[in-house]
Amino acid sequence: MSDPVLRLTGITKAYNTGKPNEVTVLRGIDLSVAPGEVVALVAPSGAGKSTLLHIAGLLDAPDAGRVEIAGTDMTGQGDRRRTAVRRGDVGFIYQFHHLLPEFTALENIVLPQLANGTARSAAEDRARDLLDKVGIAARADHRPAALSGGEQQRVAFCRALANAPRLLLADEPTGNLDPSTSDQVFARLMDLVRDTGLSAVIATHNLDLAARMDRQVRMEAGRLHLV
Repeated sequence: MSDPVLRLTGITKAYNTGKPNEVTVLRGIDLSVAPGEVVALVAPSGAGKSTLLHIAGLLDAPDAGRVEIAGTDMTGQGDRRRTAVRRGDVGFIYQFHHLLPEFTALENIVLPQLANGTARSAAEDRARDLLDKVGIAARADHRPAALSGGEQQRVAFCRALANAPRLLLADEPTGNLDPSTSDQVFARLMDLVRDTGLSAVIATHNLDLAARMDRQVRMEAGRLHLV
């Protein structure tokens, strides 16, 4: 059996708010995601799902517990190693697209590839292919301000997959869109994920979207529960 692409074991996290007591956000989280599996992380706002995704994506460190990506224990790894794994093996999508406004859609997808050592011609070819898969190839030379909200988020999807990661982490990826656009954009995201065969954890409070994934887990009081 293949190793999980993501394995979280005993993850805890608390924040000191300046008051006498710490606020504990995560309480011993265990989660494994198999190759090609898409897991819905269902939780309301403020439940700690963003914190969990940041820890899983090596953007933050837990107070205790272990994060393994593709069989490699990242506990105690230095910044250089964490950055390399995050850049090459993990793609991240936020609720807001965070595209660089001075660059075109194509350039926003090319830039992370260049940072990862890909030749420019190959990076542009991949960017055009990804844009075609999400149905906006004709918008490649447009800057974000000239794109609709749904188009901007599709570019963000492509940027997250630019370096062919093994793991995709998405934090309410369609939460900033109207219901009709959200459904269309989410369908494109799922097509991308299925076509590439990568693993994904997608946080959402939309139960209809969650039902379209392989498995659902619910976060309550800092713990995960099967749905």
